[in-house]
Amino acid sequence: MNTIIMSRLLRRMLPVALLVLSGTWQVTAHAETNCAGGTCVFGGSGNGAMSNEQARQSKEEWNATRTLRDQRIQRQERDNAQYEQAAALRDRCNASRNINAYWEPNTQRCLDRVTGNQLLAP
Repeated sequence: MNTIIMSRLLRRMLPVALLVLSGTWQVTAHAETNCAGGTCVFGGSGNGAMSNEQARQSKEEWNATRTLRDQRIQRQERDNAQYEQAAALRDRCNASRNINAYWEPNTQRCLDRVTGNQLLAP
């Protein structure tokens, strides 16, 4: 009796299993040709004016952000160079043999205590 139940179950489940298997095979076949986000490249008539315009706009946007990024980097380098130059000048002023030399932090200059004039070579 146990073999009869198994043979009936197998006869009923085999077509269902084959149908499910063929359905999943078709889904994977369709998924391979699906292009997400417009990343597919087609030859011939598949390349339209709209996709060319989107590519041009994307390139313009990339170039603009690259230009802004380069400007920001240059500004940071310039600011760092100014800071390093001021720090070096402060160190030279503090290490100066001139006893009247002092560093003015607000103006970032080395000044003479007596006259208040800027010292060119501390």
